[in-house]
Amino acid sequence: MQFPLPPTSKAALEEGDMLAPRFDAAGLITAVVTDARDGMLLMVAHMNAEALALSLETGIAHYWSRSRNQLWKKGETSGNLQRIVELRTDCDQDAVWLRVEVAGHDATCHTGRRSCFYRKAEATDGNVRLVTDAAPKFDPDDIYTK
Repeated sequence: MQFPLPPTSKAALEEGDMLAPRFDAAGLITAVVTDARDGMLLMVAHMNAEALALSLETGIAHYWSRSRNQLWKKGETSGNLQRIVELRTDCDQDAVWLRVEVAGHDATCHTGRRSCFYRKAEATDGNVRLVTDAAPKFDPDDIYTK
């Protein structure tokens, strides 16, 4: 699947029916991922053109791993594949939103938790600390060290 260059017309970009993602200088687009059942924010990742095309073609979320510098089929190792229920783009097509159903342990984070956003910042007496409010659904050492 090839994506066309973004239209030069603002109206065509914002109101047209052509998916023409505006990848950044590194060839990436931001992907916000939420649970299709309850809307929980699961993760924020990046996609290159190949990851976006594979996601659309297969219905399974693929991303570009900036840390590993490679294509990444989310959940391929852990079994927690993300089946795309809906993929949307924002008004200027430089970000996408995936609503997904997570297979396996229903966990998205490599730490074994449902969401990558499992810590909240709390400010008390001028100090800020992170508080974990979610337990892992699986032991990452059992999954990722095999």
